[in-house]
Amino acid sequence: MTIAFGAMIQEGHAALSISPVADLPQPTLVDFGDYGVAGGLYRPSVNSSKSRIAVYVMHAESDYMAFSACQELPRRGFVTFCANNAADKSGVMSTMSFENELFHAELGMQYLRNLTEIDKVVLFGHSGGGGLMSTFQNVAENGVPACQGPEKLYNCTSAVANLHPADGIMLMDANYGLATMPFLSLNPALDGITGTKVNQSLDLFNPANGFINGNSSRYTTEFKKAYQKAAVARNDYIIKYAQERLTALEANNGSFIDDEPLYITDSAYGVMNNKFFPQDTRYIAHTSKPWPLLHKDGSITTRIVESVRVPVNFESYANQYIQGALKTTVRRYLSTYAVRVTSDFDITPTGFHGINHASAQFSPSESVKGVHVPLLTMGMTGHWEYLNAENIYINAPGNDKAIVFVEGADHKIWTCAECESYPGQYGDTTKTTYDYIEQWLAKPERFLQ
Repeated sequence: MTIAFGAMIQEGHAALSISPVADLPQPTLVDFGDYGVAGGLYRPSVNSSKSRIAVYVMHAESDYMAFSACQELPRRGFVTFCANNAADKSGVMSTMSFENELFHAELGMQYLRNLTEIDKVVLFGHSGGGGLMSTFQNVAENGVPACQGPEKLYNCTSAVANLHPADGIMLMDANYGLATMPFLSLNPALDGITGTKVNQSLDLFNPANGFINGNSSRYTTEFKKAYQKAAVARNDYIIKYAQERLTALEANNGSFIDDEPLYITDSAYGVMNNKFFPQDTRYIAHTSKPWPLLHKDGSITTRIVESVRVPVNFESYANQYIQGALKTTVRRYLSTYAVRVTSDFDITPTGFHGINHASAQFSPSESVKGVHVPLLTMGMTGHWEYLNAENIYINAPGNDKAIVFVEGADHKIWTCAECESYPGQYGDTTKTTYDYIEQWLAKPERFLQ
């Protein structure tokens, strides 16, 4: 998968647009030709030993060419490459495809490795980027077998061989997996693939089941058990259907010769559509073990880390196609969005039980099992995805690994103002977070010799 960059990269391409940062040099715009991948290379104002380190930022599908890291890390002395892959950025279609995602990440990696002023490259995976970057590093370190096995719903091919590994990786509020999140957004009150009639006994938004609009819901024990059982049943049905359609495609009996459309009602996985635990904050509420908690003054205490988030997601998208449905294809679903869940699936205060992360691709807590470079994982306590940092850290085998939670930061690393009891309680969490990252990156003999 070596790319001839001289024929492909165009710097300063007119089709790209990146807003300049007042206190930093104009970023270099990089267009990877016909691949649909583009990026901006942000440099610090002054060259130093830290500017020999490049941080590579990419999300699985969202636009990250102006994410906070693109400014905050160069201000602290690090070269930062913020790139977008070719996945749809509008949120209307779910166009991620496993092997394409890895290939697009490889384009940026090869670009950075060819910059003579860069000695080390460190991956930065935030939210869905955590699934992308952790899997990329796992496959780059261990080859194609890292994304193959009898447990997988989809086995990758040799197309993802010979990826170039990074020298380190940072996973910032990485989500539970690019296949896990659609399952956690799947509405079990609907039938089959495309049903829209809501079963009120399984409806998350039915006050009789414990839903409270505008405040933390208190779902009944009976509803929780029925909800979880129905979620597993609908997930099993969808996987079985997709596998049957794939068999038909491979036998040339499909609707088309290459792939088929597949849309699944009320399974869109954006944070506005994650279900159950955003409404009932008793769940996904605290870590299972004590971990470092970073405070606004930069001090750290070690404790059971509780989420400070407030309840959200009070609107149902069950009857909406644009906002509610997962719109993909049979092959993309099985390779990117599908995960097996067992009958003992359970949502608890400290996490999820019964999700077989090894069955899916793009699962950070599973992928890090094959990652041996220095790793930093951080969780933002103003959001529910923060708990995955604990899973990631526990599963990571490397000797140089670190975990810390940021008190009062929301998912985007901004201060969660609605989580505060009084203004200023959590300070400037963006500054607090990136100050800590600077210390981790600049530790002598980690990346700097």
